[in-house]
Amino acid sequence: MTVKEYLSQAFSLDQRINCKLEQVARLRELAEKATQTISDMPGSATRNTHRMEETIVKMIDLENEINDDIDKLIDIKREITHMINGLSNPEEQTLLELRYLCFKTWEQISVDTGYTLNNIYKLHAKALKNLPYAPKV
Repeated sequence: MTVKEYLSQAFSLDQRINCKLEQVARLRELAEKATQTISDMPGSATRNTHRMEETIVKMIDLENEINDDIDKLIDIKREITHMINGLSNPEEQTLLELRYLCFKTWEQISVDTGYTLNNIYKLHAKALKNLPYAPKV
């Protein structure tokens, strides 16, 4: 794993967490629809109750996965922060923090720092080379 791949782990995990959160929201919507159906049709309450139970179990499982992923994300961000803090150049630190901890695009970083994109890319390459130690794999 390269240093850049290691630093990019947090972004990937953050995206997976957001995807799972969307899935939980959809399952909640389904559960609410099932609740409305049960109250409107008391004759089929037993069958729909089982479906609702399955939906609730899936929501709980997914929420547990999200909590585990959030714990991993916190740990990864802590490790990345520790790596970045090992740099002596504050501009390099800021750039890597904006990119790998705040998940900003290169264009956003350019606007935030006032540097051109070309300078951002050069500073990024320099910062990656200057990281004081390799990531744990």
